[in-house]
Amino acid sequence: MTPVTFNNNVLRDGHQSLAATRMKTEQMLPVCETLDNWGFGALETWGGATIDSGLRFLDEFPFDRLDALKKACPKTPHMMLLRGQNIVQYAHFPDDVVEAFIKTSAKHGMNIFRIFDALNDARNMKCAIDACKKAKATAHGTICYTSSPVHSVEKFIEMGKELAEMGCDGIVIKDMAGLIPPMDASAIVSALKKAITIPVWIHTHDTAGLGASTYMAAIDAGVDAIDLSVSPFANGTGQPDVVRMLALMKDHPRCPKVSDSQMADLKEMRLHLEKVYKELDSFTSHQNEIVDSDTLEYQVPGGMLSNFRTQLKEQKMEDKFDEVFREIPVVREALGWIPLVTPTSQIVGMQAFLNVKFGRWKQISPQAADIALGYYGRTPAPVSEEIQKIAEKQMGKAPITCRPVEAPNAEHKHMEDLRKELKAKKMPSDDEHCVIHAMFPAQLEQHYKNKEKPKAGVGMPDKVAAPAPAKAAPVAQTSAPLSENARRYALTINGEAMEVQVEELS
Repeated sequence: MTPVTFNNNVLRDGHQSLAATRMKTEQMLPVCETLDNWGFGALETWGGATIDSGLRFLDEFPFDRLDALKKACPKTPHMMLLRGQNIVQYAHFPDDVVEAFIKTSAKHGMNIFRIFDALNDARNMKCAIDACKKAKATAHGTICYTSSPVHSVEKFIEMGKELAEMGCDGIVIKDMAGLIPPMDASAIVSALKKAITIPVWIHTHDTAGLGASTYMAAIDAGVDAIDLSVSPFANGTGQPDVVRMLALMKDHPRCPKVSDSQMADLKEMRLHLEKVYKELDSFTSHQNEIVDSDTLEYQVPGGMLSNFRTQLKEQKMEDKFDEVFREIPVVREALGWIPLVTPTSQIVGMQAFLNVKFGRWKQISPQAADIALGYYGRTPAPVSEEIQKIAEKQMGKAPITCRPVEAPNAEHKHMEDLRKELKAKKMPSDDEHCVIHAMFPAQLEQHYKNKEKPKAGVGMPDKVAAPAPAKAAPVAQTSAPLSENARRYALTINGEAMEVQVEELS
C-alpha cells in the first residue's frame, strides 16, 4: 500500500492556532533546513492570518517572509491557505486583484494554493482556481466541514465532485474546528476516492480530541495526505504532532518509513520550537493546549474559545461566556447554518456577543447583515426572513443572489486604482504592494513609516513583547457610515481582530 503523505503546518497553522500567529520569520529560519530535508509532502508557510498578523503586529512585509522561507526551504513544495474571493481578508475583492495576488505569490515561489470559501459557495472560489491554473500553480479546492441540520456527508461529496469538475488539482477536507468524526471522514474520503481521480487530502485540529483518530480513519479510507505539526505548536487547537502520529501508525501498512536520523531531526526541531514557544508566552494559553469537548457543542474553531474568554473578561462580561456561546447556534441558524471559519466565525461570534449584551437582534453588525442579504455568498440554508428584513432596513439595500463581487453598485478598487493610490503616497506600486494595499492599506502605510525609523536592534529577542492594541482589519464598506453616536466594539476571535460599529435599531 502507498504510504500516506505527511504535510507540515508548523510555520503557519501551528503558531496561528497556538500562539495567535505571532511567530516571527527569524524564529522560523533555524528549523527550515531540517523541515525541508525531512521528507514532508508540503510545508504550509503562508496565508491564513499570517499575512495580516505579520504586517500588523510583527512589522514584516508579507512577500519578504515568503521569499525568506522559500530560500530556506527550496526543495519541498510550499502551500498557503487562501479565502477565495476574500484572498486573506474579510472583503470580496475584484477578479483582477485576486488574479494578481495569485500570480505574484506564485512568482515568489508559492506552489499550492488551498482555496476555500467560508460559505462553501464554489462561485467565490472559481476565480482563484482559474488564476492558479493560469499561473501554473497547484489549485486545491477545499471543503469546509461543519455539522448542522442541513449539512450531510452526501453534500460534502457533491461539493468535492463540483470542485474537481472546476479544474482543481486536488480536494481538501478542511475541518477547522476539529469536529469531523472518524466515520464521517472515512465516508467522505472513500466516496471521493471512488468518484474523482485527483488526490484527496484532509486537514483537522485536535481541539476536541478527535484529530488523530479522524486521521487514522481517513488513512484507512485511502486519503492521500494529512496535515501535521511539530510540538509544542501541535495538538490541542493545532494539528496532531508528527511523532504522535508515527506512534499511532506503528506497523500500519500506510505508515511512512522514517529513519532514526529523521526521528532525531524531529526532536531537534522540537527543542528549538520549545524555546520559541516560551518567547511567545504572551500569546499562548494552557486552554489552547488541552482537549476541549465544548467544541463539540459550540462547533467553533478552538482558538475562538480561548480568545473569547479573554475578550469577555476585558468587556467585564466573563460571567456571560456560556450565554454568549449558547447564542452562537442561534445566530448560525438565523444566518442559514453557515460554517464557522474566517471570516464567518468572527462575524457569528461578534453577533452572539451583541445579542447577549443588548438583547437578541436589537443590534446587528454590518457584517452579519451582509451575510443575511447575500453579500458574502449563497448560504447553505435560507436565511431567517425576519433577520433579512431587519438587515435590509438597516443597510438600506436589497438582498442579492448573484456572485457577491458582481453585486449592483459594488465599489471596488482595481489594480490600476491601487497603483495610482500608492504612487500618490510615494510608495512602491508594483503588484506585490498593490495586492497588500488592497487588503491592509493602513498597516502597509504604517510599515513604511516604521522603515524610516532607526532599528532598535537585531537578533532574536529573549521574549517577544505584546504589541500595543491595533485597529482591526478593515472590512468592506457596504453601506453608509453609521452615526457618530454608534457604539464601536473590537474583539479578537479565532486569532483575528474584528471591529464593528452598532447603533440602536428604530
